Amino acid sequence: MSTSITSEKVTDGQKKQLKRFAEDAIDRAVSEGILPDKESGQKLIENGDEFQADILASIRRLSASNQFADEEVESSYGYLSGCKPKDLICQTNRLRELIPGVRFACEDIPQRLALPSGAEGWFAIPKWQTLAKTYGEAVQKVLDLIKQTRNGAFCNYREGQLGPQNLRQSAKAVRAYEKLCSQQKDHDILVVPCQFGLRHRGRSVRRAREVMPTSEFGLGAFEVGIMLLTHPERLQHYNDLWIDLAGDEFSGDGGDSFGRAPYFYFNVDGVKFGAYDVSYAYAYCGSASAFLPQ
Repeated sequence: MSTSITSEKVTDGQKKQLKRFAEDAIDRAVSEGILPDKESGQKLIENGDEFQADILASIRRLSASNQFADEEVESSYGYLSGCKPKDLICQTNRLRELIPGVRFACEDIPQRLALPSGAEGWFAIPKWQTLAKTYGEAVQKVLDLIKQTRNGAFCNYREGQLGPQNLRQSAKAVRAYEKLCSQQKDHDILVVPCQFGLRHRGRSVRRAREVMPTSEFGLGAFEVGIMLLTHPERLQHYNDLWIDLAGDEFSGDGGDSFGRAPYFYFNVDGVKFGAYDVSYAYAYCGSASAFLPQ
């Protein structure tokens, strides 16, 4: 498993955007009361060398292209129960049966755009805002539908932990969906090129996030839950590849640390939903992801 590394220099546009991030951070520190007054600002100036050192350390850490390289294991797991992306019309019809209020998708996208490399097919995914006011509420509705359509053979081990203090979308996933929603703004069902986990099997969640290029982003509980509703054959056997949800971040205690990610898996009595540390690499797990069409 590897990811390509570019040798091109940082562009002037990238440098300008990064400087803007630094300026915005100072503005945010002032607005949020982290730098409440003139005295605190002067104190930071007096510690300028240490401040710069911290910034440089963050740049090194966040720009590294090969972080968590040891969090990969060999894997031969796959879709034992079988799974091939269904026709979009079949998917959207199923969603309209299950979810009142979802209506239209731009179903000609596969005829106009090439399937991105790494994607397994085109998937129909409603905007979560069509189901609920908050992301967690939308996830709960999808989990309820999974339980309903599997005749109760489902267990949510994170029951009562789907509020914003426990579950949130990653920043990259939020940006990607904003772009998709803008591109398909007249439709409440998005057409998205996705893969169901095989591409990142054997990788920890944070390693999978690390090797995803700019155009690829992790999928969360809502999106993969929808995909399981339209493709129930994906999880029918214990030895099916389990699905890490790298597009979501989870906090077990509802604190500031969102160091876990949820996942779907199958056990003898049905589909399960849980969450574990993003550093764990298992041969039987793989992160599902989507791609921004070019």
